[in-house]
Formats: sequence, structure tokens, C-alpha cells
Amino acid sequence: MKNSSCLLPLLLLFLPIIVVRAAVIVGGGITVGGGGVWIGGGVSPPTSASKLTIAYAALQVWKAAITDDPLKITTSWNGPNVCSYRGVFCSDSVNFMGNPAGVVVAAIDLNHANLQGTLVKELSLLADLSLLHLNSNRFSGGVPPSFRNLASLTELDLSNNRFSGGFPTAVLYIPDLVYLDLRFNSFYGPIPEELFDKKLDAIFLNNNLFSGELPQNLGNSPASVINLAYNKLSGAIPFSLGYMGIKEILFLNNQLTGCIPQGVGMWSDLQVLDVSSNSLIGHLPDSLSCLRNIEVLNLARNQLSGELPDLLCSLRSLINLTAAANFFSGFSQDCDRNAGFGFDFTFNCIPGRELQRPQPDCTAIPGGGLSCLRIPAARPLVCGVLAGAEFTANPPP
Repeated sequence: MKNSSCLLPLLLLFLPIIVVRAAVIVGGGITVGGGGVWIGGGVSPPTSASKLTIAYAALQVWKAAITDDPLKITTSWNGPNVCSYRGVFCSDSVNFMGNPAGVVVAAIDLNHANLQGTLVKELSLLADLSLLHLNSNRFSGGVPPSFRNLASLTELDLSNNRFSGGFPTAVLYIPDLVYLDLRFNSFYGPIPEELFDKKLDAIFLNNNLFSGELPQNLGNSPASVINLAYNKLSGAIPFSLGYMGIKEILFLNNQLTGCIPQGVGMWSDLQVLDVSSNSLIGHLPDSLSCLRNIEVLNLARNQLSGELPDLLCSLRSLINLTAAANFFSGFSQDCDRNAGFGFDFTFNCIPGRELQRPQPDCTAIPGGGLSCLRIPAARPLVCGVLAGAEFTANPPP
């Protein structure tokens, strides 16, 4: 592909001429295309025609930054009719009054296109872009800071590429973003706490190089799915997680330490919890028995100890419990009945069971004396619910 350094200035050189040509000056403002009067002075928002012209300029710059296109996706990216470009989707739009405002570029879907290249700052000129899906390509570099101007963007999927650098902070300023997928890249450094204050429904950061401790405000997120697996995150799981209404959360293959917080019992909608392959220690909280909707619970390859909570294996929705490669010393009859049917207790310290650790490994259990109960209570919590600022016992039926 040709170098794009001079392409955009040349293309944009004619945009003001195209726009102003169709303009009529009214009361200090400009209205383009005869579609009404823009009140308040200044220049009116671009018309549909000018937006598509701007989109043409931006996409041509991006095309020039794509260095390999084995599937010939961008061979259709010729001429001003951007709505005919492969992977580019247009739709009718409305203005701030709810009136029809013409056709705009609303989505770009280039999943599995195997494109190689970089993102360009000019993509932020696509002001009406709602979806940008670039899964399974070979894009590299970082996310341009100008992406913060994509005010209409709701879904951003950059997964399975070769992006690198720190967390792309531009996404924190996209106001309507609800789906963020950065997995399978090489982003590194800390995860900003501002991410968990955004109204995102899905956060996929797994299989990167993110490091540092989990932000303490992780529990502020309204997301239904959070995947932080296969990074280099350290420290403890924040207690704030106890206030989440999340359905799936994955911490596997990090460097987390400390206890599983008692507050997990308040995740009433939780269906999948995976904390495997970390360095968690101590006893499991009794509140795990509150997870009535839990289907998959993976505790494997940690340093957890003590006995599994009595009611855990009797949870009706639980179909997969993996507690292998820990230091558990026992479990209830319900766990015994389910052993081998989606329940894995191998390589622990459970007397009388097969495929357990050799006895010398069980004489010095890491953190074996920790109960991990962090909330003062007169008796062990079975099913804690938050009542004001206190937990009260509420055993499941």
C-alpha cells in the first residue's frame, strides 16, 4: 500500500469547498443542503453528503495504512460510494430533533479479514460509527488517542490482533461504549480504575500482559461479564466484588494472592467463577453456598485448604466444580456423591480418596490457618445478604 502521509490533506483540501458550496449563510450561521436553519451561529453540523465525503477521506487513509490484504478485502474500497465498500455498513440517521438526516457509516465489521497494518487517527472522523469489529486480523501498534471522539461507538472489538502499549485510555472517554474486547493482544501495564466506573456490559481483557493489582473499585462495574484471565495481575481480589450483579468473572492464570473474599456470596446472579491457577490461600468462605445460580466453579491449582463448605456441592445449578491441586482436607457427603460427575477433587489432602497429594505435602499447608472471614460475625456466615451495612444469616431453602 502507498504511504498515507500526504493523502488525507489532499482529500480534505476539497471538503470545505464541497460543504460551503452547498451552504447558505443565515443569521451568522450556515445551513448545508437546504435542510433547515442552524440556530446559534457558526457552522451547521455536516450533512449526510458531507459525512460520507469525510468517511471516504478517512477510509482512504486507513486503506493506505493496510500493508497486507491477502483476502483482497480493500480492493472494493474505491470511489466515493463508501457504502459499497466490503466490511463497511451504512444506515439512515436522524438529527438531534429526530428528523431523518440521511445515510451515514454506522458500522465496520472486518472480523477474520487477516489484514495487516495499523489504525489511523482519521477513523475518529466517522462520527456516527456505532460498531467497530476487527477480530482476528494482524493490526499492530496502539489505539489512536483520537478514538475518544467516536461519540456514537457502542461496540469496540480489537481482539486477536497484535496491538501493544499501555491500556488504550481513549476508550475511557467514549460515552456510549457498552462492549469492549481487547483480548489476545499484547497490551501491558496497569488496568485503570476508571474502566470499572463506565457503563460497560462486557469487558474482555484476557490474554494480554496487564500487570499490577486489581483496582479496588472493580465492584463498581455493572458488567455482566468480566474476563481478566491470562495476564500478570497480582494482589488480592477486592472485597468490593461482593456488591456486583455479575454473571461471569474469570481471574484464571494470574498471580493473585490472599483469600477469596466472603462477599462472593452476594453475587446472586453469578453463573461462572474461575480463580484457577493463582496463589490464593486459606479456607473457602461459607458464603459460596449462597451462589444459587452458579454453574461452573473452578478453584483448581491454588493453595486453598480446609474443608469445602457443606452446602456447596448441593447447589442445584452447579454442574462443574473443580477443586483439584489444592490442599483441601475434606468435603461433605453431597460432594462425595458427585465426585467424578463434573466434580474434581484430585491432588488434594483428603483422607481415603484416590489421586491425592503425598502425605508429606499435607503436613505444611500454605496459609492453612487462615479462615479468610473478613467480616465480624457471631457465627459463620452461611448465606450472607446485605441489610443496610450488616450481614444477616439467610440460609438457602
